[in-house]
Amino acid sequence: MQTAVLSSSSDSVQRVTDALAALGHAQRPLMLDAAARTAQQAADALGVALGQIAKSIVFRHAASDRAVLVVCAGDRRVDEHAVAAQVGKLARADADFVRAATGFAIGGVSPVGHTQPPIALIDASLWRFDRIWAAAGHPHAVFALAPDDLPRWLGTAPSAVTQHPKA
Repeated sequence: MQTAVLSSSSDSVQRVTDALAALGHAQRPLMLDAAARTAQQAADALGVALGQIAKSIVFRHAASDRAVLVVCAGDRRVDEHAVAAQVGKLARADADFVRAATGFAIGGVSPVGHTQPPIALIDASLWRFDRIWAAAGHPHAVFALAPDDLPRWLGTAPSAVTQHPKA
């Protein structure tokens, strides 16, 4: 369950808080009692559907060495071929690359507040929900948003970048 509005000394959480304020987003990050390093952990802690967790998956763009940020529903798996078809060849993004390219550790990567602008993609499956939740720069920090916020914030339209769920 969530506690009060986040008050953290974490630089990465403060970067997300500042980014949200600059974007005019009224919802401040919240601190969860339990870590939410995975979408399932976040959904369980918030008491929401797994698909309402907007997970941020990071790849390395092979040609430019930039981060490729894919924001998708927690109940979907990223289709790397679909991502590569839109942005070009992908390379492996290890934990060191993710931190260097985004300013976040794996498990707390936010869709906003990156230290370097990523190449961003948003999966259209998030629009199944009116309200979704994203990481806020720390494994215990999350914030609420609407799917319509993401295209404005990331400058990209939603597309199909996840595998179809198996029945």
